[in-house]
Amino acid sequence: MNKEIQNEFAAHKCCVIIPTYNNEKTVERVIKGVLEYCTDVIIVNDGATDSTPEIIKKYEDVTTIVVHPQNQGKGRALRNGFKKAIEMGFRYAITIDSDGQHFPENLPDFLECSKANPGALIMGARNMDQEGVPGKSSFGNKFSNFWFYVETGIKMPDTQTGYRLYPLEEIAKKKYFTNKFEFEIEVIVKMAWRFVPFKAIPVRVLYDPDERVSHFRPFWDFTRISILNTYLVTLMLLWHLHVRLIRKIWKKGLWTMFKEELNNKDESNLKKAAAVGFGIFMGIIPIWGFQMLIGAALAKLMRLNTIITLVASNISIPPMIPVLLFMSYWCGGIVLNDSIALNWNSDLTLEHMYLNLKQYIIGAFIFATAMGIIMFVLSFGLLKLVRKEPKK
Repeated sequence: MNKEIQNEFAAHKCCVIIPTYNNEKTVERVIKGVLEYCTDVIIVNDGATDSTPEIIKKYEDVTTIVVHPQNQGKGRALRNGFKKAIEMGFRYAITIDSDGQHFPENLPDFLECSKANPGALIMGARNMDQEGVPGKSSFGNKFSNFWFYVETGIKMPDTQTGYRLYPLEEIAKKKYFTNKFEFEIEVIVKMAWRFVPFKAIPVRVLYDPDERVSHFRPFWDFTRISILNTYLVTLMLLWHLHVRLIRKIWKKGLWTMFKEELNNKDESNLKKAAAVGFGIFMGIIPIWGFQMLIGAALAKLMRLNTIITLVASNISIPPMIPVLLFMSYWCGGIVLNDSIALNWNSDLTLEHMYLNLKQYIIGAFIFATAMGIIMFVLSFGLLKLVRKEPKK
């Protein structure tokens, strides 16, 4: 046993959580390996029906054991492990799978990274290209990495790893509702939404077909993960994307970010001009109070420059509102036979707007489309004159 490292784990108030369910071939080796480095170990027996309970019982004097009478899922096992760790006063918890794929020898790496990055959530990055990694695991990891980036804006090499170090203070601040494998997605997305820093460290991995028992059920678990991602993407579009943008803008300043995005060498003039045109369109259409909110979300989905879109949508600032209302009303009058004719000397009142709402709405979309196209063409032409296209 490495007493020095054990003392460092204790000083850092870091424990190790081992969730297990029917892993009789590997669980004892994992427990022994973990105890070499950390003596604060919480084992969660998630209703095992093989000899796992008897194996765990041999370590009841040197570990803390949480028992589920029936299998509730890995997510619930982790949640109850976190709950126990928080009750015991730990600040950090490392989770390690009991199927033998992870190496306890990597535990000190998590400890060192956590000491260098207090409060960070640290993910063990497996080499998914090595020989022996199941194809479904590699595909699932790429799938998970993509949606995690969409939902949080953070790129991580391995978002499906179960080998992680969690800051328990942040874990305790959120509520969770998933109980199966999808919990490991829910928890990291919600931590990212709380602006918890993320770090990745390389870890070894072993997939032994003679020992490893996987409880992942492709159809049902993938279905639950897909439903969760749909829910998380919806929340991201409605709220968290805008919180992230506002936080970023608050730190740098909108005008500074706008200039940086215009000078971004990795984006074509065409895409920048499209963001300007789309922002103008969103700033004019009749969804007052929601132009920037919806515009930013749609720009993200269409992979347009969100900052440029937000700046352009500010065409609806108070001094411009009377002009936008009049032009929208006037454009609607062109296509509707029963509209009220207007000229620049007309008095456009709110009563007119109310009585002729159809004219205003149709005209607003026509005017927004026309102005979006015009500003797209003008922006593209100007950018072509003053800015070189990035090399492909």
